[in-house]
Amino acid sequence: MNMKERTKLAIILSVFLAAWFLPVTNETFLNAVTESLKLTRWYAREHVLLCLVPAFFIAGAISVFVSQGAVMKYLGPQASKWVAYPVAAAAGTILAVCSCTVLPLFAGIHKRGAGLG
Repeated sequence: MNMKERTKLAIILSVFLAAWFLPVTNETFLNAVTESLKLTRWYAREHVLLCLVPAFFIAGAISVFVSQGAVMKYLGPQASKWVAYPVAAAAGTILAVCSCTVLPLFAGIHKRGAGLG
């Protein structure tokens, strides 16, 4: 038995033992699991529907309607830092979203030629 197989066996055994000794009859444990599932449901409803989906639509609109020349002029590598940073800051205040919704927005303008700072 080589090291890779031993590691797999140890992981499988650890998962089995964790499941074996899970305190499923404990009220505190059941409450914690229930609340974590409720929080996951809330996150999926609130965050994904109200933040991620609009961010994908905005990123698509940026990719389609904003010309590559405009992005290169204001946010490209040859753009003046005195112009690029205020434009990016103004766009950031209008599109105030969390870090995971910034990624599709950045992908939209990066595809058009925007630099990394």
